[in-house]
Amino acid sequence: MTLIKSISGIRGTIGGKVGDNLTPIDAVKFASAYGSWLKAETNKEHPIVVVGRDARISGSMIQQLVMNGLVGLGIHVVDLGLSTTPTVEVAVPLEKADGGIILTASHNPKQWNALKLLDGKGEFLNAENGKKILDIAENDDYLFSEVDDLGSITTNDTYIDKHIEEVLNLSLVNPEIVKKANFKVVVDAVNSTGGIAIPKLLKQMGVEVVELYCEPNGHFPHNPEPLKEHLTDLSELVVKEKADFGLTVDPDVDRLAFMSEDGEMFGEEYTLVACADFVLGKTPGNTVSNLSSSRALRDVTEKHNGTYEASAVGEVNVVSKMKANNAVIGGEGNGGIIYPELHYGRDSLVGVALFLTHLAEKKCSVSELRNSYPSYFMSKNKVQLTPELNVDEILKGFHNKHVAEEVSTVDGVKVDFNDSWVHLRKSNTEPIIRIYTEALSQEKADQLANETITALKEIAGI
Repeated sequence: MTLIKSISGIRGTIGGKVGDNLTPIDAVKFASAYGSWLKAETNKEHPIVVVGRDARISGSMIQQLVMNGLVGLGIHVVDLGLSTTPTVEVAVPLEKADGGIILTASHNPKQWNALKLLDGKGEFLNAENGKKILDIAENDDYLFSEVDDLGSITTNDTYIDKHIEEVLNLSLVNPEIVKKANFKVVVDAVNSTGGIAIPKLLKQMGVEVVELYCEPNGHFPHNPEPLKEHLTDLSELVVKEKADFGLTVDPDVDRLAFMSEDGEMFGEEYTLVACADFVLGKTPGNTVSNLSSSRALRDVTEKHNGTYEASAVGEVNVVSKMKANNAVIGGEGNGGIIYPELHYGRDSLVGVALFLTHLAEKKCSVSELRNSYPSYFMSKNKVQLTPELNVDEILKGFHNKHVAEEVSTVDGVKVDFNDSWVHLRKSNTEPIIRIYTEALSQEKADQLANETITALKEIAGI
């Protein structure tokens, strides 16, 4: 069990000792640090903060602690209750709020929860501001309000509907053509808030929905990371229902993966590839994804005469590079779609609507759509870290072994070979080194990963 403090927020397991886990005291401490930073940043006595949560069992408890910590600082809170990460991001500017907090540990198992922190645009904080908040928490540097200056809590449970409305109003989203296609889709929402948002969106687009694990009770029926090995129930139901495709989202609905009509994974890396192909065909421009994402996005972008750029891993880094390069779409290969036309945040609702419109226009099956894209295969592995290991030295050793290749050290170490690549980086959310490899066959990707793990163990002497 552990508590991870980073510039993007605080994440930990419920229970245990203060400072070692995400206890009630830690929740109040970091909410108060964020609120104190926001008051200084905005120079307002009573800033407004939007707060929403996924369906985790601990969510209601953590949300009450966070909201009342903010109230104690004189901050007015807009309580969205059960929500999604992109919904909170959309709500911040619509509410003319000064910031937002999402209570979710994303794809982590149910014992985890986290505070994800947003600025007044509804975007994740940059490193500089994240550091300021960590410093405030470290020094317990809060000044709480007197009784006549306390904040308030207002409940607003309309934002999932407003979010759907914003998505359906996008110029490239065409509900009419989707309705005519008569799609049948199986949805696995891992018993979190995607079970509220995604079926509602699909039904408004005229799609027949088969719900699987759509009750938002926080009891995840399988590992909530949307990977093939966790989605056997979805695969079986897609085939049994003779559905056009299946889809799954993670607990906070910022990652999206599709499954073809034959029960095979479309590939979470190809969520962004397919949506980008559609968007670039209508609005030519540039794209961005992170260093751990598939080369297929680069290939599709260049097919549409655009320019592809890679950023460091992390949504805030992708967004920063997207803004710098005027990217019309971007995201992360883990199924995260960022479409600036609506907002700069990973958004599964946007991804679903763009994908459906694309598929309806193409008039082909999902497997045929997948086969129309360059075929790369990825292997995602990790090496567990122990406190005595010097990760920076290990990564440096790996870099030194590959000086003859094209190497990027923007984020960890990425080595580009002619027809494959390997990317190593220390996780921001778990005590591990992540190992991503990609090649022209699954066998070669797995082989490259195994060779990399062996090399790392040799360098580390383990």
